[in-house]
Order: sequence, then structure tokens, then C-alpha cells
Amino acid sequence: MKYTLRQLEVFLATAHYQNLTQAAASLSMSQSAASSALRELEDQFDVQLFDRLGKRLRINEVGRGIRPLAQSLLDQAAELELALRQHQDAGHLSVGATLSIGNYLAVEIMARYLQEQPGARVVLDVANTENIVARLMNFELDIGLIEGEVNHPELDILPWRKDELVVFAAPDHPLAGRSALSDADLCQQEWIVRERGSGTRQHFDWAMHGLLPELRIKLELQHTEAIKRAVEAGLGVGCLSAVTLVDAFRRGSLVPLPVPQRDFHRWFYFAIPRNKFQGPGLQRWMALCRQAVPT
Repeated sequence: MKYTLRQLEVFLATAHYQNLTQAAASLSMSQSAASSALRELEDQFDVQLFDRLGKRLRINEVGRGIRPLAQSLLDQAAELELALRQHQDAGHLSVGATLSIGNYLAVEIMARYLQEQPGARVVLDVANTENIVARLMNFELDIGLIEGEVNHPELDILPWRKDELVVFAAPDHPLAGRSALSDADLCQQEWIVRERGSGTRQHFDWAMHGLLPELRIKLELQHTEAIKRAVEAGLGVGCLSAVTLVDAFRRGSLVPLPVPQRDFHRWFYFAIPRNKFQGPGLQRWMALCRQAVPT
């Protein structure tokens, strides 16, 4: 074997930071040692993995092609090291989850995973779909639990569970109690919705096709709870995932508004970097996610 795992670590760190000094520091190496490792890797195979722009290194097409393979190999090496050291089947995970999933589903799944694997550690990063995808592409996460439609050649997108958006209002809203809202009713309301880049906003826009230019968007907020509080205060109507509204509907602080002519059904997805090694920890996490789907 002509390459070493250390050379691959230097390659991946340089691809991440696009700067050899920062890459070396992240690996507790001197810059000269990191530079030598990268140069040796390129020389051994007579390839150039980065375009040099002054002190900045930008990964090129050849580097992008081998990056997921190198990451997968290091992931497998880490799994082997963990098994040898701790003798456990499932280990540490870095999970990204969109806000609706992270705040209302992922924590319970994480609790079950940690109960099964007492020595494991799960880092949960909650952000919108756009940010989760960016972190997956930079190999900062093992898996993403997302609610937006994504089509990316370097990601595997797997259906997880069905979901739907629900239009809602405060119980004293003039439309509360109506059996159905028309498109004209929707255009007359002031809306409080998620920000662009979120999966919820993406599907809201799709569901409202043909009406978007006429909708009165009053507020765009990043946090689900902020939207619910604003709607409770009578500032307008909202539209969020059904999983985020269960408690509010049960308490009666918010009420659903039926909109039968609009399709609010969608899916939640697993997003995984293509060619990523799926160790026992990741496989068990996905199994627990599927078990959490209500019947």
C-alpha cells in the first residue's frame, strides 16, 4: 500500500480548511510535516489534488473525486479502532437535524440510542436543511435528518417517514372553527412562516403554488416556537409540521385550519454522504429512527 492513513488525514483536513497551516494545526502537526505528507501522497500517484492560489489550496476535480472514498476509509479505520479499544458494536455519531425534527423527534431517538450504548456519544446539530446539507458535504456530519427535498450527486437521500404541514391560528382568530379555507381566504391572511432555506418553507412554497405572489408574508422566522408564539399572540396565521403542533393543539392554544385543496403532505429523509462507510452505530441510529415512526 503506497499511502498512509496519516496522508489521508492531511488530505481531508486540507480539503476542509483550504489552508495547510489550519489543517496541520487541526491534526497537531507542524506545517512542514503536513506539507510533506500531502506532497508525498501526490507524488506517489503522480496527481495534483489541489489548485494552489497563493497560500490557499482549493480542492480540484481529482481531489473531489477521491475525497468521499478517503473519508469512508478513515471512517472504517475509526470504527475498527473503537471496536478494538472499547469492544462495543456502536459508537460516536455526529447527527444533523432540521429544526422540526431536531426539536421534536431526534432528542427522543438520541436518548434511546445512548441507553443502548452507554459508552457512546452523539453530537446533535440542529439547523435548517440548507445548513445541514452544507455540513454533510464538508464531511462534518455522519448523517442528516432533513425535511427538504434535496437532489445532490454526492448525497444519498433515503425516505424516512411521512409528514404533513398544517395551517393554524389562535383559537380566537376569525377563521377558527371554519370547516375549510378557500384560496381567497389564504390570500387575505397575514402569514408568519419559516425562513428561506428551510425544508418547511420549501414545501410551504410548493403547496401554495399559484398563490405566492398574492400571499401576505408578514414575518419570516428561523425558530418554530417563535412562529407559534407569534400566532398565539394574534399576529397572523402560520404553517408548520404537524409534529411541532401536537401539544399546542392538545392545550387549545392553537387550532388547525383545514385547507383541503392544497397538498401539504411530504417526507422526512435521511441524508448521507455517498460512499460513506455505514458502521454499526449509524445503522443502529437509522433503525431507531424507523422504529419511532408512528403506526
